[in-house]
Amino acid sequence: MDTEAQPTERDRSSSPEPEATEDRSRFAFLTRVAEWLPGGRIALTLITCLAFLLVLNAFVAQPFQIPSGSMEQGLRIGDRVLVNKLAYRFGAEPRRGDVVVFDGTGYFGDADYIKRVVGVGGDRVVCCDKEGRIEVNGRPVDETAFLYPGDTPSTVPFYVEVPDGTLFVLGDHRSDSSDSRDHLGSPGGGMIPVGDVIGRADWIVWPYAHWTRLTRPAAYARVPSSAPAEPEPKGAGAAHG
Repeated sequence: MDTEAQPTERDRSSSPEPEATEDRSRFAFLTRVAEWLPGGRIALTLITCLAFLLVLNAFVAQPFQIPSGSMEQGLRIGDRVLVNKLAYRFGAEPRRGDVVVFDGTGYFGDADYIKRVVGVGGDRVVCCDKEGRIEVNGRPVDETAFLYPGDTPSTVPFYVEVPDGTLFVLGDHRSDSSDSRDHLGSPGGGMIPVGDVIGRADWIVWPYAHWTRLTRPAAYARVPSSAPAEPEPKGAGAAHG
């Protein structure tokens, strides 16, 4: 009995493991594909990298080039920013102070735009207080840290109540920015649907000398979460949801 069992055990140990067989099958398949492609393994590697980049670009992060001076001085013409497309995909919402890229079709124009979020759903945004500052939910916001030098928060007075699910956005270079202020009388009142936001600009990645992370200004972090009840100021343009 023992002498008969020994060769059986040897046969079992010499048979290929299932995982090893599968690995060899995959490797053989890739080898056949590489042989079929012009350029062989180099072409296969390039195609694999391209496919990875396409998936990354579609679902994770995407570079955008700054086309105008509307976000100076922080973002200059020609800068390339990396937009985080997962920032608002798992229940998170854009916050005041975030720099976002959105599809402006039907609202701003047939293009993608980059602006700073000033008001979110439920906010009351007013310009301006006695010191020329924008107020969000009754609190003045000091924008001097990112506002273009020499610019005022706005030369156009406004009073807006931001509907749920939308954003009120402004450029940092207010005198050179077409933003929510310019569309107060248009359908939608200049508000951007959250669903049209492509992602949050997190980094300037090119040119190398401008490489930096884009952070949320502390001034917006101190804004209360809801607008206090108060009458609409007289003489200000109105845009309600």
